Amino acid sequence: MKTMLIATLLLGASAAAQALANDDAQVRQGEYLARAGDCVACHTAKGGKPFAGGLPMETPIGTVYSTNITPAASGIGQYSFDDFDQAVRKGIGKDGSTLYPAMPYPSYARVSEQDMQALYAYFMKGVEPVEQTNKATDIPWPLSMRWPLAIWRGLFAPEAKPWQASAAADPVVNRGAYLVEGLGHCGACHTPRALTMQEKALSPADGDQFLAGSAPLEGWVAKNLRGDHKDGLGSWSEAQLVQFLKTGRSDRSAVFGGMSDVVEHSMQHMSDADLTAIARYLKTLPPSNPNDQPHVYDKQVADALWKGDDSKPGAAVYIDNCAACHRTDGQGYTRVFPALAGNPVVQTADATSLIHVVLAGGTVPATHTAPSNFTMPAFGWRLSDQEVAEVVNFIRSSWGNQGSAVTARDVKSLR
Repeated sequence: MKTMLIATLLLGASAAAQALANDDAQVRQGEYLARAGDCVACHTAKGGKPFAGGLPMETPIGTVYSTNITPAASGIGQYSFDDFDQAVRKGIGKDGSTLYPAMPYPSYARVSEQDMQALYAYFMKGVEPVEQTNKATDIPWPLSMRWPLAIWRGLFAPEAKPWQASAAADPVVNRGAYLVEGLGHCGACHTPRALTMQEKALSPADGDQFLAGSAPLEGWVAKNLRGDHKDGLGSWSEAQLVQFLKTGRSDRSAVFGGMSDVVEHSMQHMSDADLTAIARYLKTLPPSNPNDQPHVYDKQVADALWKGDDSKPGAAVYIDNCAACHRTDGQGYTRVFPALAGNPVVQTADATSLIHVVLAGGTVPATHTAPSNFTMPAFGWRLSDQEVAEVVNFIRSSWGNQGSAVTARDVKSLR
């Protein structure tokens, strides 16, 4: 009898230990998925506690503030799994109200049930609770009324239905599609929006607007991620794209704006296999412009500058402020200062990002595998609107670049 009792106790202890191990594994998986979804970047205010909310986010109708998603009473501590799932995948709060689509639930609708369970386990058991009341929006009435959001959700948010793999596609591409279209919610920034604020496409099946680049938001333009050479990823190799996502820099480019937070908080923590899947999937997207051609380097400006000829408008400003890092040939320095010749960001139809970085500067974040920060100083304090316009136009029209011209008025509007 005693032997049976001991055996029963041992079996019970073993089962409990296995359940605890399974629970820990699920929490760790949820943490990884939260990284992949970049939850901390949006739900953490500058100087605030992780996931406690309060980060201001500009929208065309006013400012909304991210919410507390820690397991505190003022956060999501009272949420059941169904409450959590309703909010994340369907955009419906615990009180039944519709969430503002600053929360990318149209993308999260594609997340699998298993991954949702892991995310819930992490936020309930792996995140420190923080008692912090959510901030009210700064959206003026009547735009602040919530009930129209339910109509918007019904019209533009897809049914919460897990993403389905394509039997014909490479499994690696399928994994990339799941991450990009779902948890990664890349389209929330990189897909243009209609006047009614919905993304014009949620997947390649919806047309070539998917990931074709955004309108300016908070002073930046999220670039085209399709196969266009001029302003997209057409000239990037898969390896260069993986390197960029992991380190924030590549042989030819460097991260800036909101994407810096994505690399710092999300991408650098992802596995090489998932980064490769994302890159390989993005490389399957055809160009938006069927007549797009690869960049052809033109050395005419580089030769003129080498000979001391700075007569082209903006050339003298470039020599005095930019050439030390980006060089007179526009080639920059590999993985330190990005090349400007053929750089897709330089040639976008909307020059907002380039103007902004000249005015305000920027810093490439340090990552685990690229631990050095590189900072471009702000030049807005020393250059006039006309000088900024001229140097931006010089960069956009030199070394074979084909960007359209900007004006001093364009610069003034961004100061």
